Amino acid sequence: MRVSIALALALAAGVAAADVRVVSRSEEVRACRLLADLSPSEPEEVGIMAMNDLKKRAQTAGGDTLLVAVKQGRLDAAKAYLCATRGAAESAPAPATAPAATPAPATARGSRPVLRYVPKHEDLKYTFGGVPPAAHVAPGTRIVSWTEDCYDGAVTKPGQLPTKVQLPGHDNPQTGPFFVDGAEPGDTLAIRIEKLEPARDHGISSSFPGFGAMNATDRTALLHPDLPETVWFYQVDRAKSVLRTRSTDGRHSWEVPLAPFLGCLGVSPANGEARSTVVPDSFGGNMDCPEVRAGNTIYLGVRVPGALLSFGDGHFGMGDGEIIGTAVEGAMNVELTVDLIKGRETPWPRIENDDWMMSVGAGRPLEDAARVAFKDMIQWVREKTGVSEMDAYQFVSQAARAPVVQIVDPNYTVLVKVEKSRLPAR
Repeated sequence: MRVSIALALALAAGVAAADVRVVSRSEEVRACRLLADLSPSEPEEVGIMAMNDLKKRAQTAGGDTLLVAVKQGRLDAAKAYLCATRGAAESAPAPATAPAATPAPATARGSRPVLRYVPKHEDLKYTFGGVPPAAHVAPGTRIVSWTEDCYDGAVTKPGQLPTKVQLPGHDNPQTGPFFVDGAEPGDTLAIRIEKLEPARDHGISSSFPGFGAMNATDRTALLHPDLPETVWFYQVDRAKSVLRTRSTDGRHSWEVPLAPFLGCLGVSPANGEARSTVVPDSFGGNMDCPEVRAGNTIYLGVRVPGALLSFGDGHFGMGDGEIIGTAVEGAMNVELTVDLIKGRETPWPRIENDDWMMSVGAGRPLEDAARVAFKDMIQWVREKTGVSEMDAYQFVSQAARAPVVQIVDPNYTVLVKVEKSRLPAR
């Protein structure tokens, strides 16, 4: 029994909070009342999302203590107990394990490290990689921050054209990067998006010359001239949770849902590269994926010491494909928590919540972006269930959904998603 694995991951997930205490020996709960047996029918992989799920289930059952046991690196037993009124249980000695595996004293969730960071304009970055960190953070830190819009804040009123007021190369300014202490190549960051909200009461969308799915570009060479550069201002109606704009002639109006997400979230690429904030790739970057939203956890593989995580390009709303080249763009108030999973590689970005597991692929042509995401999902299903490659291939082929996220950036983005409830049963 390797209890230290479960305890370490539980602590990283914030499970060992005052409301749910984690223990590892049955003696510690002998005097407590069993409320629920949360043990899986078969051993399952231990991970941040699994531990968070166990905590929620324990709280729902009214428990304050979680007994966690691990067998051969997989979650074998998890039971919820009520121990708060049992003095003997509360004073039980800590398990006799190595110092590194001994959990810290239970602390309230609010006592986890918090970094409040609002960058000045001169602190914004315009590449992933190649820039020094803005701050160091410990794993488990909640970052409370802000991002500028994709226009670098240069477009401030209707009638302004981005190409006339925005500095070249200042697309998608990034907040950060943040050096995550202890992160090394071969590890994974688990970034939980806690809260996203518009920082202004308007958002902006525009077309650009030589950019967009329906425009002539340097790679889609056509004889006709560029479509006209055009700007739309959207008003944010927080009460109705919609974005509202008018046609260019003022005769029509329409609404789209207010659905905030981060267009850019990424770490530094490997090998000393500095990549444009317009490009998505295996390090994340300009994925423009609506699932990078509050309530979801994004997994990014660490490429360089400290990972150098940054984010920006707030989107208030966007349709699949982002075909005009921009979403409804806007400055964003951002709260996220950065955790670190040691010794686990994540070749391409993954996204997870209670109901879905999602793989992100980027590349050109579009089918290669899809293949990247499908291959990663097949591997992830194998990791979760233990089925063979061909069985996982068959399952994903029949169960997955694959929205085209965007087809305008230098690399296109495809998301492959599977409902967890449909995973093959053991």
